[in-house]
Amino acid sequence: MLSAAQYLAFGSAVAILFSIAASQILLALALVALLLSKAPLRLPRIWLPLAAFLALTLVSLAASGDMASGLPQVRKMFVFSTLLVVFSLFRDLRIIRWLLLGWAGVGALVAARGIVQFANKVSEAAALGRKFYDYYEPERITGFMSHWMTFSGQEMFVLLMLMAYLFWSPAARKRGLWFSLLCLAALFTGLVLGFTRNIWLATAVAGLYLIWFWKRWLVAVAPLALLIGFIAAPDSLRTRVTSISHARDYQFRLLTWRTGLRMVQAHPLLGLGPEQVNIQFKQYLPPDTPQPLPTGWYGHMHNIYLHYAAERGIPALLILLWMLLMMLTDFAKALRRLPPGRSDRRFILHGAIAVIIATMIAGLFEHNLGDSEVLTMFLIVAACGYVAVEKEELA
Repeated sequence: MLSAAQYLAFGSAVAILFSIAASQILLALALVALLLSKAPLRLPRIWLPLAAFLALTLVSLAASGDMASGLPQVRKMFVFSTLLVVFSLFRDLRIIRWLLLGWAGVGALVAARGIVQFANKVSEAAALGRKFYDYYEPERITGFMSHWMTFSGQEMFVLLMLMAYLFWSPAARKRGLWFSLLCLAALFTGLVLGFTRNIWLATAVAGLYLIWFWKRWLVAVAPLALLIGFIAAPDSLRTRVTSISHARDYQFRLLTWRTGLRMVQAHPLLGLGPEQVNIQFKQYLPPDTPQPLPTGWYGHMHNIYLHYAAERGIPALLILLWMLLMMLTDFAKALRRLPPGRSDRRFILHGAIAVIIATMIAGLFEHNLGDSEVLTMFLIVAACGYVAVEKEELA
């Protein structure tokens, strides 16, 4: 039964790249098989802040006065069982290595689908006589997901973990090097064509972290490589890069952030309640809000820190930060204790730190941890990181 649970958990972890329904069905079956196997149930030490965060979510829900609307967030708590299942079942570092390679292969296929979607968008824009950037920016490539943010966030996680694998895993040089490099190229291409600027920024910073600890001299070359890439890029890609400096692109985000601050000021302890940010958004608009509202999505705060403070209160936000910083500290301490040289523990720990860094940076501009697909992958990486903290390297 334990082996069945491991296979089901592995399938769930890989399936999240193309189907959340399949992933969650397999996760539920893995949880049942784990319970029936009578194997020890294990959680990493972040269980305490995570439990406190979830408890405050329920308290916030109870205090909101609209419990029915917040029930989707209660159902979403099932996603957090990923941490229990993965940490209890993936005890062998070789399983984690194979999981990463599974992610790389499936992630590359997802990226390939995105590249095909991009090519179709180019053809559609040309057939309609539209300027490509204006046609593409509102509806970008999604791979197998429903939104480009989910697609880009998942591809970013896989790309960073694969970079860490290539830099530090002993297995990377022994076999499958070309497979890994081809997957890396596909993932990078899909990420670039996704036109998601916060993901570009997060990937760049987290990628520089990995390069710094691999070959520091390459960090000095990175700005030149980016400049050459920018010059050689097509017009639409350069337009997307330079749009970072366009104030009009941030009007709706600034409005959501100002509105979120008003929510926090009004409800600092428990927030408005789960799902209430979307429902009550217009009630907290600043008095000088322009009409009509700037174009954009107003269903969340486009910032995980502000969103959780507005939705569940400042204490819940502080607990979330406690959990994220605890993970960074634990993984960094474990890295310092490792002997020199390549090892699977080193690649998992560095990859996990890079994923956390990328998540925290992208979270400044998007509600990324509110996306079940992205959250699932984040929890998988967290669990694998804690397995690497405690496991001795396997021969």
